Amino acid sequence: MEQTPRLLDQVRHTIRLRHYSFSTERTYVDWVRRFILANDKRHPREMGAAEAEAFLTDLAVRGNVSASTQNQALSALLFLYRHVLEIKLEWMDNVVRVRRERKIPVVFTQRGARTVIAHLQGKYWLMASLMYGAGLRVMECLRLRIKDIDSNYRQITVHDGKGNKDRRTLLPDCVTERLEEQLICVRTIYQKDIDGNCCGVSLPHALARKYPKARHEWGWQYIFPASRRSASPYTGEIEWHHADQKGIQRAVKGAIRLAGIKKHASCHTFRHSFATHLLESGYDIRTVQELLGHSNVKTTMIYTHVLNRGGQAVRSPMDKELAE
Repeated sequence: MEQTPRLLDQVRHTIRLRHYSFSTERTYVDWVRRFILANDKRHPREMGAAEAEAFLTDLAVRGNVSASTQNQALSALLFLYRHVLEIKLEWMDNVVRVRRERKIPVVFTQRGARTVIAHLQGKYWLMASLMYGAGLRVMECLRLRIKDIDSNYRQITVHDGKGNKDRRTLLPDCVTERLEEQLICVRTIYQKDIDGNCCGVSLPHALARKYPKARHEWGWQYIFPASRRSASPYTGEIEWHHADQKGIQRAVKGAIRLAGIKKHASCHTFRHSFATHLLESGYDIRTVQELLGHSNVKTTMIYTHVLNRGGQAVRSPMDKELAE
């Protein structure tokens, strides 16, 4: 008799069918596990609105978590009931997500961004330059492959960005030389793998089965590979993955400290600065929206509130010269 898969394995399987990222998989599985443990290991089929609401309330009251964390837990439970258990529960549609306060993003000045980058070396300089110069999120930068760079048209193609969306953004001219140096390093690793008949690079979704030779092709190699091969979380095969985000995060934190910047900044501040500085330079907000990959221009509009000119480019009457 065939054994029914464990619930958490079902959650993993369903997430992979929908091509969610591994970090999302890990997060959702953890929330489902915590939900079950908080209810004395009862199966979610035996629970309903009371248990879910009590769990989410406890996170806010006793756990004192942020609105985004509570909404993350809610999303995991919604996914569990709708897509894994395939149970239509009316109460789930009525659960209200906690409203997140819209905060004005932290932004470097143009000089500040360049100063921070100047305190970085090697591949970290290149990563930060791409995040600031092309508006990339940190994981979008780390997941870049050789084929995503078009030097002729000076553009970068971002695949499976936030919301599983693809987009094109610009490739800064100033990174060309450093990028070529990085590719020479990658070519050395790649050639050793070819000569040693190694497994190759990790591929997204089911491409490894459809195109088994693709993992050994130059275009599919990561621009920023990890320091060593490791086991795939999906198949267990030893292969090349992209660099860990903790490395660049630590490097940027250190560079911000050395630059003497007191703002609560991070890698994502480069992306905020990219958008703000383009708007300061007079570029159309729709153009900036496309480069960032925002679905709605309202999301991009938040950067207008960072500009020194004010949200609507209004000049204070105090700053106007007297007519007389």
